[in-house]
Amino acid sequence: MPARRPSVTQKEYEALAALRYALRQFLRFSEEAAVAAGLTPQQHQALLTMKGFPGRERITIGELAERLQLRHHSAVGLANRLVTHRLAARERDVRDRRQVHLVLTARGEEILEKLSAAHKEQLRRVGPQISLFLEQLRQV
Repeated sequence: MPARRPSVTQKEYEALAALRYALRQFLRFSEEAAVAAGLTPQQHQALLTMKGFPGRERITIGELAERLQLRHHSAVGLANRLVTHRLAARERDVRDRRQVHLVLTARGEEILEKLSAAHKEQLRRVGPQISLFLEQLRQV
């Protein structure tokens, strides 16, 4: 009876571990950068979600909840904190007054711009390393 080939090879484990390590380094950088800018990592992610939402610059609480994988009530709390800190504002939809959207304020835009520039630079540093690990996984 032939020996069974392992479903995951040692090289694949090494590539996966290295990829996970590089991703965690980037996430730690992101968390620390948010805190240094006076935000929680979740607030930073919310601002990025609002600015980077496809096709428009305002989103509903439901869309925020989905993008951040939060329960609706948690997204409401996050939105409340963003508004309290003047990072976002609520706007009623002109066609459906029941619908409320979140938009970035000038202050939110400014903080997000600085954080995003720092993140772009960090990705320039670690991006090639992450690409290498992904390529190693494709080849194995």
